[in-house]
Amino acid sequence: MTDDPLPELRASDADRERTAEALRRAAGEGRLTMEELEERLHTTYEARTDRELEHLTADIVVPGGARPAGARMPVREGDGEGAGWLVSVMSGRDRKGRWRVGRRCRVISVMGGTDLDLNDAELAGERVEMTVFSLMGGAEIRVPDSLNVELSEFAFMGGNDVQLGDELPDPGGPVLRLRVVSIMGGAEVKRGRKPRRRRELRRQARG
Repeated sequence: MTDDPLPELRASDADRERTAEALRRAAGEGRLTMEELEERLHTTYEARTDRELEHLTADIVVPGGARPAGARMPVREGDGEGAGWLVSVMSGRDRKGRWRVGRRCRVISVMGGTDLDLNDAELAGERVEMTVFSLMGGAEIRVPDSLNVELSEFAFMGGNDVQLGDELPDPGGPVLRLRVVSIMGGAEVKRGRKPRRRRELRRQARG
């Protein structure tokens, strides 16, 4: 008598979202056409097992490329302290791609806006502090799904939109202590990458 083989591991909603994000990123890099993206996204949300999801990304994963969703945020100490001040006055400032967040990073927006994307960034220590201050301006902060965030926020004659959840996704991993202060302005704090607009994806897919 032979034992029955173990069933395949079932995919979770988080697994499907990570796969969908990888597919959207691949389309943005021109590795998939819009038609292929739409077809694979449909299959992603219908997938029942991890193996089905793996097949959908097997031909688009690039060794040494962007950090996969869910991976621990890298920490690199020494060799410079990283970004300590990011200031925008009556203007805008974006930080995305590969950059280092200093141990104490201060982000100030006065009658302007700041767009921070930490999904491909690295930290200058296991615990870093970031203060985001907006006066008659705004800020958008995107943090990786796997990064532990300790948040405190205050708003006066404005508002903050925080969508992080209450759990620490990576116990024992690096921590971002984030302070958000908005006066006659506001800030958005969300996990994951910013969804690409359909028009932008189509343009990049065409090269």
